[in-house]
Amino acid sequence: MDKIYNILKKTFGYEEFREHQKEIIKTVLNKKNVIAIMPTGSGKSLCYQIPALIFDGLTIVVSPLISLMKDQVLQLKANGIEAIFLNSTLSLEEYSYNVNSLLNKEIKLLYVAPETLIQERTINILKQIKIDLIAVDEAHCISEWGHDFRPEYRKLTDFRKQFPLATTIALTATATPQVQKDIAKNLNIPEAKTFLSSFNRKNLILEVIPKTDAFSQTIEFIQKFKNQSGLIYCFSRKQVDSVASDLQDLGYSALPYHAGLTSLEREKNQEAFIKDEVKIIVATIAFGMGINKPDVRFVLHHDLPKNIESYYQQIGRAGRDGIDSHCRLLFSYGDTAKIKYFLKEKEEKERFKSLQLLEALVNFCESEVCRRIPLLKYFGEEYKEENCGKCDICLSENIQKQDITIEAQKFLSCIKRTNESFGANYIINILRGSKDKNVLNRNHNKLSTYGIGMDLSKKQWQHLSRQLIRKGVMELGEYNILKLNNKSWEILRGRKTLFGTLFEEKSKMPVTQNIAYDSELFDILRKIRKELAEEENVPPYIIFGDKTLIDISVFYPQSKDSLMKMSGLGEHKIKKYGKLLLDVIRNYCVEKDIEDISFKKISQKKIPSSSGKRHLEVGRKFNSGISIQELCEEYKVKEQTILNHLYKYKLAGNNLLQTIEVDLPNEDIHKIEETFSQLGTERFKPVFEKFQGKYSYDILRKIYLNKKG
Repeated sequence: MDKIYNILKKTFGYEEFREHQKEIIKTVLNKKNVIAIMPTGSGKSLCYQIPALIFDGLTIVVSPLISLMKDQVLQLKANGIEAIFLNSTLSLEEYSYNVNSLLNKEIKLLYVAPETLIQERTINILKQIKIDLIAVDEAHCISEWGHDFRPEYRKLTDFRKQFPLATTIALTATATPQVQKDIAKNLNIPEAKTFLSSFNRKNLILEVIPKTDAFSQTIEFIQKFKNQSGLIYCFSRKQVDSVASDLQDLGYSALPYHAGLTSLEREKNQEAFIKDEVKIIVATIAFGMGINKPDVRFVLHHDLPKNIESYYQQIGRAGRDGIDSHCRLLFSYGDTAKIKYFLKEKEEKERFKSLQLLEALVNFCESEVCRRIPLLKYFGEEYKEENCGKCDICLSENIQKQDITIEAQKFLSCIKRTNESFGANYIINILRGSKDKNVLNRNHNKLSTYGIGMDLSKKQWQHLSRQLIRKGVMELGEYNILKLNNKSWEILRGRKTLFGTLFEEKSKMPVTQNIAYDSELFDILRKIRKELAEEENVPPYIIFGDKTLIDISVFYPQSKDSLMKMSGLGEHKIKKYGKLLLDVIRNYCVEKDIEDISFKKISQKKIPSSSGKRHLEVGRKFNSGISIQELCEEYKVKEQTILNHLYKYKLAGNNLLQTIEVDLPNEDIHKIEETFSQLGTERFKPVFEKFQGKYSYDILRKIYLNKKG
């Protein structure tokens, strides 16, 4: 175990293992086969990379995409690890060089596509080498139930038979119980120990909103992410080109990506995105698994994905570095009709399966409970938290539901009187007494429901119609035509009361991660990172990840030992870039009169109890990045108790490194801060009384704790 931890810290720059990583590595080192189902960003690669550095022989990594291989090899080399790939992009000279390196036992990891691996010449080369481990990445490709089925993966079993002493580890981020069974069966590893991590990506903010004006909604969303990387997914190539072109016209750094572009154009656009030369990629699902960019801060679904697995995989490209990232889906029932139309071309069995998968996604979009509940349920996981704190449902303001039965009866009655032959917008036109020629030509202005809904706006009626579909009170048929059902008649006959809202619920959606850091220093470091990346012709995240730069911008390390405590900095990177980093940090700290506080970067498990001084323990944990909510859960106390500990910690002369959210207008916060300046902060009672109890003691504590100095 000492050797494992030594590699983790010195080679990869991490202090602790994540969920299941240590157990998986131990199992592989004991030469036992493993199936690892772990979400994107949870550190699957380390589960075979660390064993590869301990085993005497070679580790083969089967990877489906060339871009993914290149990325992994670059990252390993950046950490001083000898790794290569064999694929069609190599020249004859490069291929020969890599083969010689393999035969000379200079390489620890070989990345290869299944098509290349099963070739006779590849097998003949590998038979001359001791193979200790075969890592099958993106293992869901072996299952017909997986969203990226690759027939070549089925031939891996025959390959394994030729290397019976090699251990096998199969890894994937998206595998339903059915796909998990297929992996074990098709790789012929029924005895493999399965490690199933939670599918919950805690740092992803999930949001589904009704699609009204898609492009305006796109602009409103991406404006929140200035100078940050993001992905926009569209249904068709035409839509991709249109959105990318319109964004470019408005001055946004955006490029398209779809199967209609030449392979050279796709590669060029992908490369520009990975190297931070362009901030936004607008793509179809063709923008595949090969993207391992860790600092994607947002994913916007301009159109509905085809199924919930595609959705999960696509949002999985956000926040791979663990920092909060925002995923928004624009939902319209028109998109479901569009997908169903294209499914008509499939064979009956395949169409039935595709419709099932689409229905699961629609159920997720229509959910009125925490988004994580239906999403994780699809993958066989039960989410037990009452409030995730990071989805639009859980963050919505608690709007009181009202009786909307009468409004529903008006809407349903109008559907019936028009013979269930029209869509929502046409029904709304009748209800609002529209003079539209289609309404007049059909004599629908003479219906009893004509004009009875003028008390509500068009948007309110649209909001109501979406609720009626979501609640199963009416159904959406082919071509978006509304149909009545048994529940409709219960409402129409007054046998059932319906509750809902007549206004869109507003949500308080955060758009940034919650660790307070020095943004000025972060920007300086980011520019230096970009310059280094250009010099070495690699993506910036290969040099340093955002998490590393944020760590530095929180703790201001000014010595080599302090630098070693920063996330993602192993010995090789410190040897290569340490002096440059320290010079920049020291100069900045001298200019700003800031001290090195890296000694406060202590992991949760290593923080001592401070001889009973709980406020010191709580303060240190808070400064290590643990939230107030997590501290409440750990100590089983109320928020007020944690705030009191932090208050004592600050009074003792310590700084707090996180900002606490205060649900008040800025104007009120400034008033309270001014009152603190006048009356002091040793006691809150004078301030409380000054405002005649308008602000609670907890609010006052939070504002005081956020004050600098």
